[in-house]
Amino acid sequence: MYYSLRGKIIHREAGMFVIECAGVGYKCFSTASTLSSLVNDKETMVYTHLSVREDAMDLYGFSNMAELNSFKMLISVSGVGPKSALALLSEVTPEKLALCIVSGDSKTLTKAQGIGPKAAQRIILELKDKIKNEELASAVVQSTASVDFSSGNVSEAISALVVLGYSQSEAASAVSKHDSSLSVQELIRLALKTLSSNR
Repeated sequence: MYYSLRGKIIHREAGMFVIECAGVGYKCFSTASTLSSLVNDKETMVYTHLSVREDAMDLYGFSNMAELNSFKMLISVSGVGPKSALALLSEVTPEKLALCIVSGDSKTLTKAQGIGPKAAQRIILELKDKIKNEELASAVVQSTASVDFSSGNVSEAISALVVLGYSQSEAASAVSKHDSSLSVQELIRLALKTLSSNR
């Protein structure tokens, strides 16, 4: 329902902020990283997700699309609610989350409050299954021939971006703009920068 909100930040506290748009203050729950990037009385835009339950309507706000996509994917996992998703994204960046999922690193995920070993394994299992390597390889070949996509770092970076909610062609195109010899994490970081500037 709400894609984004633009307005002034009029209040911040642990776990939430209030953004005023056209005289209306919207309370948004958020991650530690988004909260640290916001400045009181400064106009900003946040990407939002509205969660509707029988007993409540809660709004979640994020400073970038990668966090929003990661949040929406996490709450699609059975047994992972919005609070756990926020706790996890306060512990790890979207890039790190994607790396944990593609590499099967459940230990890092359990550092977040409310994420136990079983929940971490479920996150990896359910989200990793969304990536089909055959389709990914096909999209990579079609996207560009100027980059060495046989590099493990490149294919891992693209896989991670797909986990974050970008299409395979978007991910391949963004990664192709950067040096394939860079580390996976650096490729993801630069590709996310490219993708966000294109939106």
